[in-house]
Amino acid sequence: MSKTPQAIRGTQDIFGADAEAFAHVVATFERMRRLYRFHRVEMPVFEKTPVFARSLGETTDVVSKEMYSFDDRGGESLTLRPEFTAGLARAYLTNGWKQYAPLKIATHGPIFRYERPQKGRYRQFHQIDAEVIGAAEPTFDVELLVMADQLLKELGIAGEITLQLNTLGDGESREAWRAALIEYFRDHVAELSEDSQERLERNPLRILDSKDPRDKPFTADAPRIDDFLSSAAQDFFGAVTQGLDAASVRYVRTPSLVRGLDYYRHTAFEFVTDRLGAQGTVLGGGRYDGLLEALGGPATPAVGWAAGIERLAMLVADAGLVPQSQLTCVLAVEDDAALPFAQKAITALRFQGIDAEMIASGSPRKRYDKAVKAGARVIVSFIVKDGVPTANVKTSEPSAESLAVEQVLQQIHP
Repeated sequence: MSKTPQAIRGTQDIFGADAEAFAHVVATFERMRRLYRFHRVEMPVFEKTPVFARSLGETTDVVSKEMYSFDDRGGESLTLRPEFTAGLARAYLTNGWKQYAPLKIATHGPIFRYERPQKGRYRQFHQIDAEVIGAAEPTFDVELLVMADQLLKELGIAGEITLQLNTLGDGESREAWRAALIEYFRDHVAELSEDSQERLERNPLRILDSKDPRDKPFTADAPRIDDFLSSAAQDFFGAVTQGLDAASVRYVRTPSLVRGLDYYRHTAFEFVTDRLGAQGTVLGGGRYDGLLEALGGPATPAVGWAAGIERLAMLVADAGLVPQSQLTCVLAVEDDAALPFAQKAITALRFQGIDAEMIASGSPRKRYDKAVKAGARVIVSFIVKDGVPTANVKTSEPSAESLAVEQVLQQIHP
């Protein structure tokens, strides 16, 4: 006899209170999307592998270790999306969305990465994502950051999360900074961690956010981007911080916050908490003005962010902030002969927007007691009297809900 199949490691079946918290995050995000006038988009769950390899970098951990890639029957390499941004950039180029620039788009759905499962992190997880493509002005960086801040406030968890903010400068500034970092770290290469030694020539910015204690003494004294910012880059970052100040969005300047890939420019940010262990980032993003060019398109400015739904849902659930909805109406069918009338009634109630459940199984004598235990605001008891099915509405006190239920029942009474 075969064993029951088990869930794949790093996946999850979301149910009950967890599912309610998950849905609350998504619903709040959708409300913010409409409020800020972002277009909803739906994206394929897989793309041609080069879309992610070229956008994320062949040498990054995501591409080299974490992507779920496979050859389809035609021999083409495909990859389950490890993030949204690359696919959205591809769609912008291939669908001619330039005509809508600056294009504000948002989406949510599953993401796939082969990594060690830990608290709030899975191999299949879910993200919400917001991007503005074709927008060079710092006002769009501000809009996305204010949107993210309001999302966290609407979820009720903003007080436990810190916005860390940095600038990576423009291309000129970044290249000068990169050269200075290589020169600086070369003098300490023998004392750096193995990962940082590998990154030195290829990706020195990533050494700055190394968690290895061997690197900490050297990252603290490494050259700072502020020493290499052009006047244009200084003005851009100044406009971002002024916009955040005007919107009363609190932030902490974090010079160690970096993005290793060359197409990242200017603003980089993360919303961080200490309630989820060492991996405390719940929302992060930045400006990636060179990505669409790396995918073969014209130079196109863009900025965006993404957040893990599971991690946000954990914070919301732990704080007891998931809205609890009480059942409006429960129908207790105390006589099976009244079942057709009860079925007609529950259908009519639901079509009028009244949520309702029906108890019509088990002992008829116990159905009303079950209805009481359901905790609904309105109970409707169905019996047959003198051969005619009858509905009796019972509530602790008259209310708009009880009146609405009575009106529906009057309209359909046999």
